[in-house]
Amino acid sequence: MTLMPPNPSSWPLRLPLLVLSAIVLSACNTLPTRQAAPDESPVIAGSAPRRNETPMDPALVCLRQAMLSGQARVASISVGDVKDYTGKYSQNEGNAITQGGSLMIYSALGKLGSAIRLHERFDTRIAELELAYADRRQLGDGQLHTVEAGKPPVPWMPYFGGSILRSDYYIVGGITEVNYNIASRGGEVSIASVGARQRTFTMNVGVDLRIIDTRSLQVLKTVSLQKQITGEEVGVGVFRFFGDELLDLNVGGKSQEPLQLGVRTTIEHGVVELVAAVTGVQPQPCVDLAISGPRTAEAMSRAVATAVGAPAKPAPAVSSQESAPVAAPNNAPAAKSVSASNGASGVLGAPIAVAFEPNSSVLDGAARGVLGGVAKAAEGGMGAQLLLLTRDSESLPSAQRLQLAQSRARAVSDALVAMGLAASRIRVDWLPDANAPMERQGAGMQVVARLSVLSAGAVPAAAAPAAGAAPSKDKAASGAAP
Repeated sequence: MTLMPPNPSSWPLRLPLLVLSAIVLSACNTLPTRQAAPDESPVIAGSAPRRNETPMDPALVCLRQAMLSGQARVASISVGDVKDYTGKYSQNEGNAITQGGSLMIYSALGKLGSAIRLHERFDTRIAELELAYADRRQLGDGQLHTVEAGKPPVPWMPYFGGSILRSDYYIVGGITEVNYNIASRGGEVSIASVGARQRTFTMNVGVDLRIIDTRSLQVLKTVSLQKQITGEEVGVGVFRFFGDELLDLNVGGKSQEPLQLGVRTTIEHGVVELVAAVTGVQPQPCVDLAISGPRTAEAMSRAVATAVGAPAKPAPAVSSQESAPVAAPNNAPAAKSVSASNGASGVLGAPIAVAFEPNSSVLDGAARGVLGGVAKAAEGGMGAQLLLLTRDSESLPSAQRLQLAQSRARAVSDALVAMGLAASRIRVDWLPDANAPMERQGAGMQVVARLSVLSAGAVPAAAAPAAGAAPSKDKAASGAAP
């Protein structure tokens, strides 16, 4: 084989190419390095760790402020298993979708701060192990404890139970969809072997979540959300001969929205809707703020006010968590209605149910949401009839039953007054006396008290008793207004 000498005419072209190559190669080493010790090789030091922010952070801040300003009951929430159900697995790269859905929900709930109480139910192995140690009298804190009077102290910690707080709700679900390349488009142009190209591609992920009442296992709210992930590729290239020399040059770039960040953002959107559903807050103003903006303090204040002030939409079923307007039972004492002929603006149609947990006079978030709607309507002069309900499993002696009914009526009255309703417009129509039978209402519920919110122009014939004060026996039995 004969070696041909280099063509001298090609040197003017080669020299600029060599210089260009040197410049390009030198530019490849632009990342900062860090040398921990003189005898160690420098290592590349990228960006510093930072807080993991997502596009849904403003929605979570808005929800937190709305829950705190709306005086909703602080809900106790835990998280169950949120798995990857997509079935996408690569032998070389492993699972395509994160396996940490539950951890993402915990982080999202943590952003709500003191607006909720967050309980650990996902990994309780250490707590269960220490409880087992305590049960075997092996767990101590380095101090002596007196267990029985007159006996020497012991080094193990006494445990009498009840240290683990219960939760009200828990969230479960899964990542159910990942669809690759649901759309792609692009273009390429070349003139004399010199051209450019551009291509975009889109995929999506889907998440299905639900929030469940811990005690009844009733599913209170479900959400199914999807998010599209977009990527882009651009490049330019030169492929041509300069005399006897071939120049093949390609420069380009490729970028894609982080897939797992898209999953986290979708999960956080679902958390906003689920928590809002059980606390009586409207989620859409907060979601719109995060999606459309503007992200200013004024816009945040407007979104919070709208989320708190919007009436909660009634659900068709009545439960201790979601209260909805229901018809009064046939055997319930008839409440004295307030009509427009009394100078009022009118009365809301059906009696409105306000549900309590058995043996409790605390208003939960759903009940406060219902009362928020009543207070909103009362601002326009409307009146309303309220049915205070609880589960029919509650069975108390007559005196204790009346005392609890008074406490519940007082809780409703105080909540309405805190929402801006005048106390003079709240009237107790009926409380149970010693001989009053259980008045069932709907599936598994009973009526425990009846209240009225008087229309703006209504003038009661007699002074109404304070909420929580029992009407006279005759009037309570007949259902007449005091």
